[in-house]
Amino acid sequence: MENTQILNTDSLIFDMDGTLWDAVETYANGYNEYFKANASNRFFTKDDLARYMGLEQSVYLQATMPEFEAEDRERVYKEVIEFQYQLIAEVGGDLYPGVREGLEALSKHYNLFIVSNCPEFTIMHFMKWAKIEDYITDTMAHGVNFKPKFENIRYLIEKHQLRSPCYVGDTASDALQSSKVPLPFVFVNYGFGTIPHPELSFSSFAQLTEYFTKLKSSRPC
Repeated sequence: MENTQILNTDSLIFDMDGTLWDAVETYANGYNEYFKANASNRFFTKDDLARYMGLEQSVYLQATMPEFEAEDRERVYKEVIEFQYQLIAEVGGDLYPGVREGLEALSKHYNLFIVSNCPEFTIMHFMKWAKIEDYITDTMAHGVNFKPKFENIRYLIEKHQLRSPCYVGDTASDALQSSKVPLPFVFVNYGFGTIPHPELSFSSFAQLTEYFTKLKSSRPC
């Protein structure tokens, strides 16, 4: 039997990286632009960063720049982020198939949100590049307040008085954060992570869109 909370979903909160798009190569190139500007021989590939996607900033920086002290990591990362913002505006990333069309369709039935463990303005630059701004009600990034994802999900739930939201993500960490809210978790298996036995899983964004669109249309008026 399907989860009653999922059946009564009235809003969808999405993770960004690994759920809506893959911009890891762009993020890596942001680091590389910083290294080049500072005459460093360091170089990051997409694979160097992919394993750390979804981590909160302090943990992410410790993993990617272990040779620096914490204060220096923060200083370097502020400059890296500016390169990343510029690259997102110029080249973007790989928007997963069906995302733009899916968000447009879902926005006719649900309020849509994005919560991500990313720098403060990454979601804004992503939405502008992807041309999805009209479909998203609100967002929250870890870089705004450096709080855990579950607290930022709660923030949007309380701010918009959401009654029955779901969180959509691609990692076990996303599932854990959802459980701390708590709220139902919807897994997309094309991203960066795996989950042994997800309650509800989709292999494409089009599949997710179809499910939630039919779910809404099947309810009695």
